[in-house]
Amino acid sequence: MTDSDSNAGPEADDDDLSLSDAERTALHELQLSIEHVHRAYGTLLEFHHELGHAMDRMSDAEERLREAGHEDWADELRDDHLPSGAISDQWTFELVEEFSNEFLEEVDAFDETVRDELADGIDHVTERRQKRQLRERARDGED
Repeated sequence: MTDSDSNAGPEADDDDLSLSDAERTALHELQLSIEHVHRAYGTLLEFHHELGHAMDRMSDAEERLREAGHEDWADELRDDHLPSGAISDQWTFELVEEFSNEFLEEVDAFDETVRDELADGIDHVTERRQKRQLRERARDGED
């Protein structure tokens, strides 16, 4: 665990950060963009799994077509559709690996570098500030 990891825990606060409003906004936008990248990765994984299930069913269909006496269609499934890739002859696991290794890791590393430099590794600086402000307001309202 690095120092920046220990600073970014649930109790980390942005009180000691001297961030300009522009820096705080930039960090917030970067955080949101990274979260959307991760959501896109999840969608890609879902696509990979769903297509895998579809291919399993297609394989079952090949067997049923053979049993029903439709060898030509069964052969077409076996020879043309089952071995083909989903996109430009790439299988979905290849797309998942490429996205993860060539994009996701790079943008995660970029986000970490920016947060380390601007915010001592603390993430969600806008939300942490909002949390603090809302709790202070609640305490002030108790008086």
